[in-house]
Amino acid sequence: MVQVSEQLGTGLPGLDRALRGLIPGDNIVWQIDSVDQYVPFIEPYSTSARDRGRQLVYFRFADHEALLADQPGVDIHRLDPHAGFEAFIAEIHQTIKQSDRGAWYVFDCLSALAVAWRSDTMLGNFFVLTCPYLYDVDAIAYFGLTRHLHAPQTVGRIMDTTQVFLDIYRHKERLYVHPIKVQQRHSPTMYMLHAWQEDDFLPVADSATTAEILSTIPCLSMEADRSNLGVWHGEFRRAEETLEGLRRNELGEEEAHGMLQQLLRTAVTRNPQMLDLLEQYLTIEDILAIGRRIVGTGLIGGKAIGMLLARAILKQTDPQWNDILEVHDSFYVGSDVFFTFLVQNGLWWEWQKHRDPTQYLHDAEHVRRHIVVGKFSEHIRAQFQKMLHYFGQSPIIVRSSSLLEDSFGHSFAGKYESVFLANQGSPEQRLHDFMSAVRTIYSSMMSEKALSYRQRRGMLAQDEQMALLVQRVSGAVHDRLFFPDLGGVGFSYNPYVWSDNIDPRAGVLRLVFGLGTRAVDRTDDDYPRVVALNAPERRPVAGYDDVLQYAQRRVDVIDLQANQLVTEDFEQVIRQSPDVPIELFASRDERLDHFTPAGSRDERFPWVLTFETLLSETDYVGTMRRMLGSIEKAYGCPVDVEFTTNFRPDDGYLINLVQCRPLQVKTHCTVADPPEQIADDDLVLQAHGAVMGHSRISNVDRIIYVVPSIYGSLPLRDRYSIARVIGKLVHLKGSEAAETVMLLGPGRWGTSMPSLGVPVSFSEISNISILSEIVAMHDNLVPDVSLGTHFFNELVEADILYFAMFPDRDGNTLNGTLLGQMPNRLRDLIPEEAQWSTAVRVVDASDLDAGRPVILNANTFTQDVVCYREASQC
Repeated sequence: MVQVSEQLGTGLPGLDRALRGLIPGDNIVWQIDSVDQYVPFIEPYSTSARDRGRQLVYFRFADHEALLADQPGVDIHRLDPHAGFEAFIAEIHQTIKQSDRGAWYVFDCLSALAVAWRSDTMLGNFFVLTCPYLYDVDAIAYFGLTRHLHAPQTVGRIMDTTQVFLDIYRHKERLYVHPIKVQQRHSPTMYMLHAWQEDDFLPVADSATTAEILSTIPCLSMEADRSNLGVWHGEFRRAEETLEGLRRNELGEEEAHGMLQQLLRTAVTRNPQMLDLLEQYLTIEDILAIGRRIVGTGLIGGKAIGMLLARAILKQTDPQWNDILEVHDSFYVGSDVFFTFLVQNGLWWEWQKHRDPTQYLHDAEHVRRHIVVGKFSEHIRAQFQKMLHYFGQSPIIVRSSSLLEDSFGHSFAGKYESVFLANQGSPEQRLHDFMSAVRTIYSSMMSEKALSYRQRRGMLAQDEQMALLVQRVSGAVHDRLFFPDLGGVGFSYNPYVWSDNIDPRAGVLRLVFGLGTRAVDRTDDDYPRVVALNAPERRPVAGYDDVLQYAQRRVDVIDLQANQLVTEDFEQVIRQSPDVPIELFASRDERLDHFTPAGSRDERFPWVLTFETLLSETDYVGTMRRMLGSIEKAYGCPVDVEFTTNFRPDDGYLINLVQCRPLQVKTHCTVADPPEQIADDDLVLQAHGAVMGHSRISNVDRIIYVVPSIYGSLPLRDRYSIARVIGKLVHLKGSEAAETVMLLGPGRWGTSMPSLGVPVSFSEISNISILSEIVAMHDNLVPDVSLGTHFFNELVEADILYFAMFPDRDGNTLNGTLLGQMPNRLRDLIPEEAQWSTAVRVVDASDLDAGRPVILNANTFTQDVVCYREASQC
């Protein structure tokens, strides 16, 4: 790779740094909206040519104002393109032949040639013939090209042929350069949007500004050839004609509404419940915008629908949201692309087997392995590449958006993959990474957890196709890292009411610093901040342990150098990000200040993530509460959203609403109090303080109890074995099965780290009714409330009651003696797993005392759970 010091220059040192200079033979195409965007780059370039003693040749053939004045050092050749293509190109090439080797050239805007010749094709031919000719004589040449004037095939030919292709934008009186192609050079920021500020061209570091600028540029269809539209694209053409007729008062609202309905069924959804909502809030213009940003054809899927619908609801509810919501410039991969991928790779008949409930997992792994090495057609690859040109080197996330996903009653939370892409490297590398991400998501449709989820809900025979939502990751560059200030999930209804002062209808947030993955994935012993929106100062850990001890200590970020999503310590992230407004999110640990000698305080890291200033001294809580309330009102039910937030230097902030779906929770209901006096021998357990789910009174038929002291002493490999035993017990059939099962165990259920709890998958415990996490495995582990995690969504959908137990605290009791005295049915139920009988106890209520049922009384409003044997009647 040629070094900058050895390269030629544009006359703009800042631009040379961004492009790594110019190389002999470079043809530079400037794609512009108007010639006034091209002009500012010409004078520095011509000055640089003269300063280097290079011959400067200007080809003047367009009607626009001259780019260079007639002056010494400039050879102006005036040509008439109306004389015909052959005469014109012959004169151009003859001039090049007679000029110095290594001369520099300026061409008028090439678009004038297409107009003169009435042909985009001939413009493409001119460039394909002229560019290599200039390259061979080590020339440098500038060409202007008007954006959105030419056929996509012509622009594609020019881009394929040239060495450098730059998009130029003007936004708020400032020029921006977006390199699309820079041959034989690379840098970590080369393909980012660059702002021309005084003498420098600075990469735009934050997603909000980039999206705001690029989204103002009209986006044409991803489909290159619109000459033969076909049914799907033809529908969009008719919609454009309908919209034009409406603007001219030639059509009425009834015709427009009919077209909206047709468009929604063509590109969005055929779900009647969602269609009713979409017809209220989306417009024909909204759907046409989807059509211009979609790869392939088909529907956009549930996740994309939720994001678009929630944004539309907010903006119609209050125009103020236009200033609060970060602009989204997402793309979509239509659902037809997935089925076509299966057909073209010979996987269709294997895919069909999963529709049979008796063999839905048969050959699933085989299909998955073939999907991850499948091929895309050249047609789709070209559209992928066009989309990636738009995003440049901005990090993106490729999200599943299947037809059934995020619908009423079926969230599919955590069932399908979504993949973060740092999106660094050459255009070829970025395309390779993107296609790998798409295959990963496609293959996740054949995962056991996804297929089992559909099987449990009787959805195997329903039409399920995978569309994709491709979003710019919200955040900003901080040295080598990229992340948002805040990420999280929000519920418009709070199912976890840990205090009488909390109104469940006010909603709740699960808030983290950095990427929101730590708010939705239940992976390690970290603690997001849970915020009741009517009482943000009240913490669920109050009265448990020191608030500072149970704070978030690790941050998910995108490492631009490593080109991947990573987890780093909060301290390391902050030390690399001096521009982060740390006081908003973190509090100083006063104890550390007190015990640290004054001379050593600068070396110690005093910050702990508490979000106290954010929650108490800004309007953020009120904004999020209004957001959730407005969307819930429109949906007619509670909702679950994912979001990011980035703060601006003026103390304002932008919220990026990236996902929204109905939340399947049962609102508050009352239950009778348990008996005032329960004999010690009859009390199985009682807990206070961390209860989720709707209140209930129910009989318990079976208790599966993982003994904390035994489990905590097992090696890690044996803990995985315990998880598999639990799965077998929960899924027993026939007479060996129990109707209402309560599962008790140490640490966190569903964790991926067996040092923190029992690493079961949700599918292994999906048949239980009650789940309890016992804080007894080691002293420093407290339960994670799990609100907003994929695991929590599973509990909600399955109507599983969750509660945490603190055996050493008031109001918490576990009668281990009683459970230990009762017969352990593990050996009877699964003889081959009898070796685990000391760690796993299976107690049936009928064995506790014949004729005396075991009752569970759970009141989520008071945060109390009591499980007891009903008192004897004699």
